[in-house]
Amino acid sequence: MRPLIFLPLSRCRDNGKKINGRKRHLICDHRGLALLVWVTPADVQDSLIARDMLVRLALLHPEVAIVWADAAYAKNQLVPWAQKYLDITVKTVRRPPGIKGFVVLPRRWAVERSWSWILRARRHCRDHERLPEMSEALITWACITLMTRRLTRRQARPAERRDAAHGYVMAQAA
Repeated sequence: MRPLIFLPLSRCRDNGKKINGRKRHLICDHRGLALLVWVTPADVQDSLIARDMLVRLALLHPEVAIVWADAAYAKNQLVPWAQKYLDITVKTVRRPPGIKGFVVLPRRWAVERSWSWILRARRHCRDHERLPEMSEALITWACITLMTRRLTRRQARPAERRDAAHGYVMAQAA
């Protein structure tokens, strides 16, 4: 007889955000490079995840001193807790009062831009993975691909010009 293996639920329903499946949490730097990725079931509250993410961030990246967070992460006394125990200043980004519709929030664009870069990899447009750890690994892989493309991008010298129509670099006579 085979023993029963208990696996925690990796997918749930979040009625507040109207999503079924998983939530992906991301901490990135100001350039949009991912520092920490965590995939959780959708029914987990963002403010509860924030403490664990900040602890992981403090262990993996002790040089981080200021974290800009969405207003949903600032519940449950997160701001004084992070300052007291982790020596990290959490500043929340709130919507301007009285404005309806879409508004570009300051500092929030870095994470949204990172998600758009990650979702350019076709596999991330839907969550096909069985385990959340696999989803985290694939998101990290997409970020590594993005970083290596940035590092290997060649800077054009003044004596060269880029042919936009064909995408190659032509040398000019000096």
